[in-house]
Amino acid sequence: MNRLAAAAISAALVSLFAISLPSCTDKENIEQTKAENTVLNDKLRQTLETQDSLFALINDISQGMTQIKEIERIIATPGSLNGESPSRKEQLRNDMVALQQALQERRQRLEQLEKQLDKTSGKNATLLTTIENMKAQIAEQQTEITTLTNQLAEANIKITALGTQVDSLSTIATTEQEGRQQAEQHAVELNNELNTCFYAVGSKSELKKSNIIKTGFLRKTQILPSDYDANYFTRADKRTLTTIPLHSRKAQVVTNQPKDSYTIQDDGSGQKVLRITNPERFWSLSNFLVVQVD
Repeated sequence: MNRLAAAAISAALVSLFAISLPSCTDKENIEQTKAENTVLNDKLRQTLETQDSLFALINDISQGMTQIKEIERIIATPGSLNGESPSRKEQLRNDMVALQQALQERRQRLEQLEKQLDKTSGKNATLLTTIENMKAQIAEQQTEITTLTNQLAEANIKITALGTQVDSLSTIATTEQEGRQQAEQHAVELNNELNTCFYAVGSKSELKKSNIIKTGFLRKTQILPSDYDANYFTRADKRTLTTIPLHSRKAQVVTNQPKDSYTIQDDGSGQKVLRITNPERFWSLSNFLVVQVD
């Protein structure tokens, strides 16, 4: 049915060009029309090739499901596994490994077809829908194979590796789980990095010595010039940093933190402490805090 539709599209394109050519009296227009015809034919050819590949893959997936159902039938028969000969059990092992490998190959072929379809200038809704349906079928088969693997394991029929490619039928599931764990770990690390802040507390002379502030005659004080000493700063987490002991009777924030996002108070012993009252606002302009004490 799809081949007939494609043939109809091709015939329609040929008819369109047949109608348009007589009206092209100028040689340049004729050549342009031919070029456009070639492009459209190439696109049609690519679509048909993708379509044919999908049909072949659909047949393979259907055969794979038939094989899975046959193994399910054998396992579901009471006492069948115990009654099987060693050679038959070995065959079951090999069949399961072959199914797993075939499923992986089909998954890769489907990914390639999807990439090919993405490269085309026009999106074919029917083919895209077919690809999504096939993804669902492959996922369903993976679930079926995993279930069969567990059932065979319970019957003491171990699915062994074929060469070094497949250690067990849970290889892909394990890989996917590890991938998720790595992604989660990366997300945690990225979130930690985004919430990292730095603060420096020191007297004017100490801050100048580390190039954190620069002053000069008739020159505006510079805060954090390009050559400041990063090692002078303390690294912290915005989510947990709420107070900073200043160990001084006088202190002032010299960076651009909003004044309504913090307070500088006595800690009860005559020393000052900086309390962050609105962390989100406090760090909204910069991840660096500089406090000058006397």
